[in-house]
Parts: sequence; C-alpha cells; structure tokens
Amino acid sequence: MRLILTLFRSPILWSTLLLACVSASSLQAKDLTPPAGISPERVADFVHAVLDADRTIYTNQVVNRMQAKGIVSAAEHWEHENALPLPAQFLQHSGKLVAESGRGIRYRLISLWPIYQRNAPATELERRALESFAQTPDRPFTGIVTSGRKQFFQAVYSDRAISAACVKCHNSHPLSPKRDFALNDVMGGMTITIPLD
Repeated sequence: MRLILTLFRSPILWSTLLLACVSASSLQAKDLTPPAGISPERVADFVHAVLDADRTIYTNQVVNRMQAKGIVSAAEHWEHENALPLPAQFLQHSGKLVAESGRGIRYRLISLWPIYQRNAPATELERRALESFAQTPDRPFTGIVTSGRKQFFQAVYSDRAISAACVKCHNSHPLSPKRDFALNDVMGGMTITIPLD
C-alpha cells in the first residue's frame, strides 16, 4: 500500500501518464477531420472585443487623462488643431485603414441619431439592429447582407456612452439630432462586416 501511495505522489508517474494521454489523443486526432473554420459570429466577437478594448483604453487612459491634466484636448477638427482625435474618430480612422488594407473586414460606428449622415444605418439589417438595442442592448444583432455578387456576415453591437466626454460632445454638438444622452446610454452601434467567400 505504501508503494502505491509513493507512486501516485511521483511526478515521474504523472508525467508518464500525461505523455501517454497526449500520445493517445494525438493518434486519435489523426483520424479526425479538422474543423472547417471559425464561424463568422465568433470572428466578429473577437474583432469587437479588440475594438471595444482599444477604444475604451484610448478614451479613459489617453483622452480623459490628458484633458484632466490640461495637456491637450480632444477635438472634432483635431487635424487642424493641436488636439487628439475624439474616441469615435479614433475608431473611424482605424476602420478606414483596415478597409484600405484589402482584407475585406470593415467596421464603423452607426446611429439612429447620427451627427453626420455617413454614420446613419446603411442597410436594413443595421437599422433593425439599432432598433433592437432598446430591448436587448447586450446581445449583438447579426445577419447576412449582399453587395453585388458577394455575401457578407454583419454583426452590430450596441455602443454605449462610456465617458462623460461622449455625452457632453453629442449633447452639445450643433448638428446632433439628440441632446439628452446620459452616461451608459446606447448611443448607436458598432457594425462589423466580414466577407463570407
């Protein structure tokens, strides 16, 4: 009995058992058909997670901190002023670079209350997604859209006012059709479009 307990405490035994299990699973894996790929829903979730994290960090750790210290401000016309791009512009400009890369993935911010019409819903799916966020803001709205002969998977995620600066900018902008946003309100959506070919 003491010998059995000693063996079960041995790292060599556990290493040998682990190696045997890995070898057995490797042999079995050779007989399996590899998965067809990652679903477009999963890809969109991955892309959204990165975009959301990047914009949140930019908003909270760059723009808000620099403005609070009086170092520099963020402004709509940042290219012509000594200012940083607004968080929405940061996302729009990175989306433009990705679109120009030719990889087929596109993303942008949209709203039912856009300050500029280019940010209005471009498809019926986008419009329905934005309307659905009144009931289910924490669930992405997805579907297939067609452009010419190509089909694309489109996912729209709700976009909330994560900072007082977002609220202040939208509520005070002269072109804003809605001026009563509050912190954490859904202001629109982030749409991610992925080619299916």
